Amino acid sequence: MLAAAGHPVLGVDRDAAALQSLDALPGVRVLQADLENAPWPLRDRFAAVVVTNYLWRPLLPRIVHSVDEGGVLIYETFALGQASIGRPSNPQFLLRPGELLDAVRSELRVVAYEDGFEASPRGAFVQRICAVREGAPGSMPEQPPKYNL
Repeated sequence: MLAAAGHPVLGVDRDAAALQSLDALPGVRVLQADLENAPWPLRDRFAAVVVTNYLWRPLLPRIVHSVDEGGVLIYETFALGQASIGRPSNPQFLLRPGELLDAVRSELRVVAYEDGFEASPRGAFVQRICAVREGAPGSMPEQPPKYNL
């Protein structure tokens, strides 16, 4: 969706097969990387960071820090309660109440936040947040951010 709207997109996953369908899309670059067991492979900040259905707590500060000045973080993943209805069920991979708020509070301004049960399209306990890194008042980057891998 973001690439179709003309935004450059970088998809990152440790699973090469998961990246194959993205690699063929115009405007999308992929990077196969193990974010949990190897050095952080990204050197820049990004205009937008989107994370879905993923939680590795040691990376939360790094993910938040990856949002560029004037940029946005959109993050959604499973929350406590999910184990009562399905997978994932390991508390290691389920957000605690208010955890996303706590993760961004020192660096980003929260625009929207939700924590609860979502019945559709399939039942899930989720947390989601949209937060921005404010830049200087009225300032905009002169050039769009570039990926420097």
